[in-house]
Amino acid sequence: MFQKILIANRGEIAVRIIRACREMGISTVAVFSEPDRDALHTQLADEAVCIGPAKAQESYLNMQNIISAAVTTKAQAIHPGFGFLAENAIFAGMCAECNIKFIGPDADIINAMGNKSNARDIMKKAGVPVIPGSDGVVESTQKAKEIAQKLGYPVMVKASAGGGGKGIRIVRTEQELENAYISAKNETKAAFGDDAMYIEKVIENARHIEIQILGDEHGNVIHLGERDCSLQRRNQKVLEESPSPALSQTTREAMGEAAIKAAKAVGYKSAGTIEFLYDKNGDFYFMEMNTRIQVEHPVTEMVTGIDIVKEQIKIAEGEPLKIKQKDIKIKGHAIECRINAENPKRNFAPSPGRIDYLLVPGGTLGVRVDSAVYAGCDILPYYDSMIAKVITYGNTRYEAIEKMRRCLYEFVIEGVDTNIDFQEEILSNKKYISGKFDTGFIANEIIK
Repeated sequence: MFQKILIANRGEIAVRIIRACREMGISTVAVFSEPDRDALHTQLADEAVCIGPAKAQESYLNMQNIISAAVTTKAQAIHPGFGFLAENAIFAGMCAECNIKFIGPDADIINAMGNKSNARDIMKKAGVPVIPGSDGVVESTQKAKEIAQKLGYPVMVKASAGGGGKGIRIVRTEQELENAYISAKNETKAAFGDDAMYIEKVIENARHIEIQILGDEHGNVIHLGERDCSLQRRNQKVLEESPSPALSQTTREAMGEAAIKAAKAVGYKSAGTIEFLYDKNGDFYFMEMNTRIQVEHPVTEMVTGIDIVKEQIKIAEGEPLKIKQKDIKIKGHAIECRINAENPKRNFAPSPGRIDYLLVPGGTLGVRVDSAVYAGCDILPYYDSMIAKVITYGNTRYEAIEKMRRCLYEFVIEGVDTNIDFQEEILSNKKYISGKFDTGFIANEIIK
């Protein structure tokens, strides 16, 4: 058993991990940038170490400083959360070299699945259906045009190392392709230090469905059902739910089996997510794998009763999974709304500042708020704008929706702009309520 874990992250996910560790009797070390000195995660952890100035490159992405903090505090393991170094194979390798357990998959697995064009090839060989696209990396605009012509427009230019909606462009005509290819390449180079691109056919009117998996170091792999992540703005998720209102039980089981096959193909160990596109004809295609905990993991926890963060830690300790596939029962329905400090009326411009007043919803069974904010805290301009996640659970989807609407009505944040009203608009939309939505829903129905 680990006695001490360092959390190499900030915000609500750092708080989430600290809480799980405390319940398991494990001491925690928080790391923080200079402006995060009074952040909630630094206050809740047993120890806190400053790792650099505001810029993420000099603090939360500073591998040497984070490893040094772990060595100095005698932490036996590092949990990377999501974002920052969570899918960085170099960092995972550095942890191993320093005899510090990285709570996630091995570096070679991160490498194999982190490069999305490489992951496509692995899935093809494993017999998992993939979206029609290029074989490997597309190295020039001329090659991109040749492949796009074969696939037929529209196509999607995607970064092999992308994530969080970065390095993705939908292209509908050949005239748009060159600019889209170059801008996506430049964006992913700046964000991830890797400008390798590939091309896929755009699956129109699709739903974005992901399967949560857990794999241990003894070859056991299970899945925890699916999440519907179709509600997106510019390829970034806004609202997620589990289970998906679109899937039949037959499709649900087939997708779960494909996810397990995908994870076993790379010998996956830890919590991870296999992401699929589900089209209007009822077919699904592998899109990518996330080798980390996801922002939206709470909806799966609500419908399964399984603490995914605790399972991650147990797997990292070398424990075999105690849960079998037959033990997984999906019960009820859960929804998560991401609350961001941004102004939807100003093209979702970030809204840093100080929170003057805060009223968090609660009061009934099936309400959870994951956050790291408090009255008087500063929302910093240097990092992601997400400040809270509201998760509701109901025996039915309708009950979960109504509970979420009540929670958003109660949620008051003063001092910064938020997208709470925007989320309420989605939840009040008749098509959303009836479950008739896809990845184009927000652009077509909400932002017109």
